[in-house]
Amino acid sequence: MNHKNQLFDLGGRTALITGSSQGIGFALARGLLESGAGVVINGRDTSKLARAAESLGGPAARVHTAAFDVTNGAEVSQAIERIEAEIGPIDILINNAGIHKRVPLVDMTDLQWHEVIETNLTSAFFLARAVAPRMIARGSGKVINICSLMSEVARATTGNYAAAKGGLKMLTRAMAVEWAKSNVQVNGIGPGYIATELTKPLMENPAFNAWLCARTPAGRWGRPEELVGAAVFLASRASDFVNGQIIYVDGGVLAAL
Repeated sequence: MNHKNQLFDLGGRTALITGSSQGIGFALARGLLESGAGVVINGRDTSKLARAAESLGGPAARVHTAAFDVTNGAEVSQAIERIEAEIGPIDILINNAGIHKRVPLVDMTDLQWHEVIETNLTSAFFLARAVAPRMIARGSGKVINICSLMSEVARATTGNYAAAKGGLKMLTRAMAVEWAKSNVQVNGIGPGYIATELTKPLMENPAFNAWLCARTPAGRWGRPEELVGAAVFLASRASDFVNGQIIYVDGGVLAAL
């Protein structure tokens, strides 16, 4: 293996990816697995996780499942202890879990606000709070927060989501500032509009689909696997001096008026 390939090799490392039984999280798990990492996929539905693990098709020794609620701080702490004791050190943490409740702000209920904030933002704090001290003690680690195009911009009915993802961008930078001297790099990936179950209602709306394709310089929706390259880069030695950055993978939306 040449030097350039070694920079991106994830062999011998273990990655925990939250919300990874489908969609973006599942694609990232597959991508890291193919780059040599062991992966721990997470969700709350054990049967769905088992099916996802089987679909990954990697060696059993490198594909694991961990069912826990990312919005429950105590449950997160217990899960991290169990993973590190039974599987091994978590070298890479990808905070991907997310939901969307599209409602105009004036009609939004307390529950619709809190559910999105807790799942998309607070969970990343809980996971990183549990994992980072172990990374710091070992003197290395990678944390990747899945931010969003809406870490920068918003549209009607996305107030809770935009607030969560904007907060996650700044949480990413705060983590990077606090942990950089311990050789822990914290960065984010900001997907644009990606074709997943979460965005299916928008894809099936002809008017929105036409608007989005016209608005996006690439002229189409993104695919989950198109986020893998950024994830492998941020998870690997190639990004050892990259910290507090958000890589937007959006087909050029943020670059265009």
